[in-house]
Amino acid sequence: MKLVTYLVKETELTIREQMAASRVGWLQGGWIVDIGFAQEWATLNKGIPITRVLPVDMLGLLEAETEGRQILNQVADALRGERPDSLHVEGEPVALPLAEAKLSAPLPNPRSFRDFYAFEQHVKATRGRRGLDMIPEWYEIPVFYFSNPHSIHGPDVEVEKPKATEALDYELEVGFVIGKEGKNIPAERALDHIAGLCILNDWSARDLQQKEMKVGLGPAKGKDFATSVGPWLVTLDELQHRRDGDRFDLTMTARVNGRELSRGNVADLHYTFAQMIEQASRHCTLKPGDLIGSGTVGTGCILELGTETHRWLQPEDEVELEIEGLGVLKNRIVAERDTQ
Repeated sequence: MKLVTYLVKETELTIREQMAASRVGWLQGGWIVDIGFAQEWATLNKGIPITRVLPVDMLGLLEAETEGRQILNQVADALRGERPDSLHVEGEPVALPLAEAKLSAPLPNPRSFRDFYAFEQHVKATRGRRGLDMIPEWYEIPVFYFSNPHSIHGPDVEVEKPKATEALDYELEVGFVIGKEGKNIPAERALDHIAGLCILNDWSARDLQQKEMKVGLGPAKGKDFATSVGPWLVTLDELQHRRDGDRFDLTMTARVNGRELSRGNVADLHYTFAQMIEQASRHCTLKPGDLIGSGTVGTGCILELGTETHRWLQPEDEVELEIEGLGVLKNRIVAERDTQ
């Protein structure tokens, strides 16, 4: 299932108002099926009892955990074979054409955001450019940092280039969202805690980041101004045909202004999603709605490729990240606006 958070495109609201007015649905062909309306239709037309009303926001749906997923699957099964455009509840449509919707990040308000450093090729290449050998400790544990859960951007949203940086970069990553609470989760059970996968762009101000890292703390201000996520949250059952154990064979690419710069594969992860969850949950409770990033895939940023391959990003540049089965995440860079 491809889960989305959406708003009717014509609605003119502030970002805060959009978050309050947005709803959650799933993609079915060229349609978004609204989860709340679909449950009501299934109850009225298929006799499915309402044991729990499904939340109409993504975080609420994730917090419903196993029971919520079971009810959602039951509702989806009831609609199977139906034409989305033919379904109505009290005269209102159950589904909206995708072209008439504005997608936000599938989870606009994650509880927390951890970003790992799990692709060996990326770590080796970026250190090699600075004349540094590989860190032996990197092979001992998967490491991550905490970033800003309040600066999440969705697809087709303009990303402001901070005035303080002259080295704006993209990062091609795969993200996943926790859908089941757990602490000290063993790797062999970790995938049961994943609600779904998504594309993640960890925008980076490299000049700010490098100063922070020299001091021994960070990254912080080099990262916290924007992270793009989307366009969908794809449940693992949709990806079973590309799964081998704990690994997923999904091609990853990045384009800037239509030119391909990056290419890798989710299967190239040195540390699997399961190992990341095991480490993140050690002595710590993971909650539904926690967002976790993989770190940059090999070739997945300008820092690794070098400015001889492509200059740092500038206003009007358009960055497209694509992961097989997870869609395309596109954002345009603009100059930072003055705010109070």
